[in-house]
Amino acid sequence: MAFKLVISDPKSGKSFQKEFEQTGILVGKKIGETLSGEAFGLSGYELQITGGSDKIGVPMRKDVEGAASRRLLLTKGVGYRAKFKIKKDGKVWYDAEPAGARKKKRQRGNTIGPGMIHVKLIV
Repeated sequence: MAFKLVISDPKSGKSFQKEFEQTGILVGKKIGETLSGEAFGLSGYELQITGGSDKIGVPMRKDVEGAASRRLLLTKGVGYRAKFKIKKDGKVWYDAEPAGARKKKRQRGNTIGPGMIHVKLIV
């Protein structure tokens, strides 16, 4: 299985995608760690891990330890949408977040594991 790397350059605002076979270079690394770009064919660059997701789209979260997937009660942050669906007169409306709203959402830990598919990096 291959990683889909999304490498972004914040200075130019551009990003590109690259397929990378899992050889163990990324497995075990955490969000915030820096890597040499030579391992990915980008000599002369330092890359920092900023996030990712697994094969079903569950995002990584920096404040959750480990590589496992967990259900968390969220009030804000990565993977949380503040809008709720309200059905009214047969139509679906989106409403702003009510005060004190919380949702249970599935999140991944901050460590890249073998189940990860998508990894985000910045230069």
